[in-house]
Amino acid sequence: MSVNKKEEFDKASQSLALFAKAISHPARIAILQTIAEREECICGEIVEVLPLAQATVSQHLKELKEVGLIIGEIEGKKSCYCINWSVFETFQEDSKVFFADLKKHKPRAKRNCC
Repeated sequence: MSVNKKEEFDKASQSLALFAKAISHPARIAILQTIAEREECICGEIVEVLPLAQATVSQHLKELKEVGLIIGEIEGKKSCYCINWSVFETFQEDSKVFFADLKKHKPRAKRNCC
């Protein structure tokens, strides 16, 4: 029986992991790029731009929406999405801090390491 130990880690680590998971697929990166390039909420055009089926695009949009990177509304048969810039900037800052903290431990001289 597997036990989920995510709760054992601090909130910043959990949040950063969710963000990394959300952008870990090239389709999701392409979706974010497409939305950002349009500089507005976009609807059906996402499917037209990507080489993926509507259902697949919808699943990727759901992943991005769950982590808060995009926001959207459903109006009848139309769904419109835009980037949630405040959440994006929080993730950007958290990533920056994480990598800066890692770099603090970089050895000054080359060590024997695998």
